[in-house]
Amino acid sequence: MDTTKLLALLRSCVDSKSLKQGKLFHQKVISSGLQNNIALCKSLINLYFSCQLADSAKRVFQTIENPLDISLWNGLMAAYTKNFMFVEALELFERLLCFPYLKPDSHTYPSVLKACNGVGRSDYGKAIHTHVMKSGFVLDVVITSSIVGMYAKCGLFGSAIQLFDEMPERDVACWNNVISCYYQNGQCEKALELFEKMKIYGFEPDSVTFTTAISSCARISDFQRGKEIHKELLRNGYALDGFISSALVGMYGRSGDLEMAINVFEQIPRKSLVSWNSMMSGYSLRGDSKSCIELFLRMNLEGIKHSSTTLSTLLMACSKSAELRHGKFIHGYIIRNNIEVDIFVNSSLVDLYFKCGSVVSAEFVFKSMRKTNVVAWNVMISGYTSAGCYFEALGIFSEMKEAGINPDAVTFTSILTACSQLTALEQGKDVHKSITACKFESNEIVMAAILDMYAKCGAVNEALRVFNQLPERDLISWTSMITAYGSHGQAFEALNLFKKMLESNIKPDRVTFLAVISACSHAGLVDEGCYYFNMMLSDYGIQPTIAEYSCLIDLLGRAGRLYEAYAILQRTKYVTEDVGLLSTLFSACCLHGESELGEKIAELLIEKDPDDPSAYIILANMYSSTKKWDEARKMRLKMKELGLKKNPGCSWIEVNKKIKPFFVECKSIPDADMVYECLSILSSHMEKDELMEYLLP
Repeated sequence: MDTTKLLALLRSCVDSKSLKQGKLFHQKVISSGLQNNIALCKSLINLYFSCQLADSAKRVFQTIENPLDISLWNGLMAAYTKNFMFVEALELFERLLCFPYLKPDSHTYPSVLKACNGVGRSDYGKAIHTHVMKSGFVLDVVITSSIVGMYAKCGLFGSAIQLFDEMPERDVACWNNVISCYYQNGQCEKALELFEKMKIYGFEPDSVTFTTAISSCARISDFQRGKEIHKELLRNGYALDGFISSALVGMYGRSGDLEMAINVFEQIPRKSLVSWNSMMSGYSLRGDSKSCIELFLRMNLEGIKHSSTTLSTLLMACSKSAELRHGKFIHGYIIRNNIEVDIFVNSSLVDLYFKCGSVVSAEFVFKSMRKTNVVAWNVMISGYTSAGCYFEALGIFSEMKEAGINPDAVTFTSILTACSQLTALEQGKDVHKSITACKFESNEIVMAAILDMYAKCGAVNEALRVFNQLPERDLISWTSMITAYGSHGQAFEALNLFKKMLESNIKPDRVTFLAVISACSHAGLVDEGCYYFNMMLSDYGIQPTIAEYSCLIDLLGRAGRLYEAYAILQRTKYVTEDVGLLSTLFSACCLHGESELGEKIAELLIEKDPDDPSAYIILANMYSSTKKWDEARKMRLKMKELGLKKNPGCSWIEVNKKIKPFFVECKSIPDADMVYECLSILSSHMEKDELMEYLLP
């Protein structure tokens, strides 16, 4: 059998991946003494790689006595990189450099540069760049484009862009590399700018270019530009492949135009996993967990295997819709099918259970997952914080430190929120020290959380120190500092700071106005509070919600302008019968002994919620304060008849950087007898209006 016939037969085996036939022809090659024939050896290498037998392909190469054809080396190197055998490709390149009779050519470098990308060896890539320059291949547009791609994929964006700018000639692949480089680096506006410039220079964008451009539009929420690119594609009759279509589905889904996303999705003939995930992501952003699950079941029927992203997207949809039943269905699917999930799926499960109020289930998932990553701890700390389980959040934070996991910005922001809510100043200070040690003081979000913590813990001076250290002050930091002043009786400082904020061209929002009006309320600055309430309406067009009305009612109530406050409630329809506002005004009536209006409001409150004991208690206290003992006794008897009891109050104290919670009449606390004895002594002296001499210096 001659060489030409053998070559044709081997090529047909490669096309059909016929390993058995191929091995027979390989034997024929050896028996015919043709094992050094370069063309036949190249076909044998291709055959073995097509059948996933890389070692057999390598042995074919090694048995060649004098591999003096560079195309043979290039073919094996390309096969290695195509099959993700990047280390082997680099080893082969090293061997080529030591081979005395051959030198790399223009087809060698793209493969070896791709191998550098694969193993993240930017140092090796730089060495190859130097080699290219010495070899005189620097003007080869394909090689230089590959070097740009290598720098981009290794995260050396500056080097990639610098080389691109220096290139005298460019091709589409080179433009794609640098556009992708900007996209990966989060500079989507720059990526789109280059996309437009590329067309001006006469280059025709390909599938990679359009995919990156559409994805850039989605990332920066420039949906109008994304739609224009879609129109351009349709206008020019460009065939939308799976990559472009998936990017369009993702862009339309993110924009909220699910109708258009579905339209593009359904037109994809062979839907890839990416396109399914993109469509699910669109539903997920809307919180439509039902449609997500329906799409997931359809995907399974079509034989598409899910990924970690698929499961995370489904669980996020369930979290957003707070559909515990749907979330449990996905969790059950994972358990039934013995799916080994990663940190992101487990974190999504924890988040789902917290969002649905099932704290016990969240704890169960957390206990069963690997906790070597900060992400796992963060989702638990933020989950506890959002669920109001602040003590538990502090406990998990302590466990995290004991496990040797370094906190990040998300950790610090979440745990500072817990410290703020518990007014745990000493713990907050410890967290601040950790932030300094971890060099997070340049992070604006973390610094804003520190400021908020000091403000809520009453440490106004510390809050001001942090505020003055901020390199840039945003609306949140200004509002936090105003709140700190206002909550601690420094109303004039709060109002002066608000004035400075306006002078700095920071536009206030409703939270800022709430802080300002609250500051006026605490200081009894009634007219000023009303002035800022009206400013919010007339100058900034912010329509007051229950929160702002509550602050205004509190402001007027504290000043004894009770009927004025009641008139506001009466003339504003959607707040007329709000229980919270009525309760605020009712408390003010009790404070000022206004029993007539107080009784009227109490009747409304009892009518709205007859099982709430607070209205009865406040009304009884108000009768007692005005010496209407019979009415007070009747209220307490009424409570007894209805079986109503006041919910025990809970408080806590920070001792030696530990939070100690306790309830009213709680006897289970350490040293309870001593605590109650001390309280008894204090109460007796308070009643006599005396000071204990032994407590004085």
